[in-house]
Amino acid sequence: MSYRRISYAVWEITLKCNLACQHCGSRAGHTRTKELSTEEALDLVKQMAEVGITEVTLIGGEAFLRPDWLEIASAITQTGMLCGMTTGGYGITLDTARKMKEAGIKVVSVSVDGLEATHDRLRGRKGSWEWAFKTMSHLKEAGIIFGCNTQINRLSAPEFPQIYELLRDAGIFAWQIQLTVPMGNAADNNEILLQPYELLDLYPMIARVAKRANREGVRIQPGNNIGYYGPYERLLRGQGDAWTFWQGCSAGLSTLGIEADGAIKGCPSLPTSAYTGGNIRNYSLRTIIEETEELRFNLGAGTPKGTEHLWGFCKTCEFAELCRGGCSWTAHVFFDKRGNNPYCHHRALTQSKNNLRERVVLKRQADGKPFDNGEFALIEESINAPLPANYPLRFDANSIQWSESWEDEAELKTSLISANS
Repeated sequence: MSYRRISYAVWEITLKCNLACQHCGSRAGHTRTKELSTEEALDLVKQMAEVGITEVTLIGGEAFLRPDWLEIASAITQTGMLCGMTTGGYGITLDTARKMKEAGIKVVSVSVDGLEATHDRLRGRKGSWEWAFKTMSHLKEAGIIFGCNTQINRLSAPEFPQIYELLRDAGIFAWQIQLTVPMGNAADNNEILLQPYELLDLYPMIARVAKRANREGVRIQPGNNIGYYGPYERLLRGQGDAWTFWQGCSAGLSTLGIEADGAIKGCPSLPTSAYTGGNIRNYSLRTIIEETEELRFNLGAGTPKGTEHLWGFCKTCEFAELCRGGCSWTAHVFFDKRGNNPYCHHRALTQSKNNLRERVVLKRQADGKPFDNGEFALIEESINAPLPANYPLRFDANSIQWSESWEDEAELKTSLISANS
């Protein structure tokens, strides 16, 4: 009888990459020391099927730079698990897309992080934006369903409405959005991160785009650090469904993260050092899932133990038992421990009502390893206090680039500004 606690795995099959992203949490570029052999990878596929995983997403680095990636994809498909892939899209030709189809890859998410200049700047390679859209056209021709994923930060946020229009026209079925957080390279480039108080201008914009996306048949898929009990929660997380809202971190409950050298975590985004339960070379996957504390820390959800780790604002919040501090990854990479999440819309709104705002300031640099983090100090201050003069980047409602197509709608840009005034 298979063990069914975890049903979805995200598998980094190599850390080798052909891009150099400013916000890459894994600091991808070169292969890890001692990445799994083909034999070990294929054995892991069998173990995933045996513990009840039903869907596997291949990632990197850049997954297709591993020589046996199509063999791994085929093996996943042959077990009956659904095989997907997330890619930067740099270099996926039509021939490659057709081979992906033959290997059984059912769905692909292509990373697009801005309009052309912003995307190429963030991704560290000129032409990467052009290749992302070329890849989408190749996937379309090969008959593979595809969506996109976008990191939202101070560089990409102003372009968000125009990014949506380009992705919609490229033929995506879904758009996953996530706030950039200070892990890996993003910890070193933390000036691009949104400040918590900037969420007050961000979410009305996202909501406006989401309403259009719903009408135009594109599914918005909010990542684990989007939302939390603000006025747009049900719109973003459930397209208006009253019973669809954030219900806590799912690391180790429904998700699994696998690193290219065989390290197992409850979520692919979590820092390696603090959350690795074991390595597939030393223990069976079943043993790591069932017995290691690093994959069991969420099992107390719904009990008093489920909120013991909370501190700061999250400990006092009325949604504490349901939310459990939001995304563990986001909280940990800001404060080096989980349980107090600064990227929360409800929190920003509550602080604003109390004439307060929150900022994060770097206190300790990251070490420079894959999936590492530094540490930030949280500053709570009067909403009218002057902001530091040395901010190289800022985001507010006035910086949003609405194209002419948005002016025909009844809800104008000015309503977004007045909503937060």
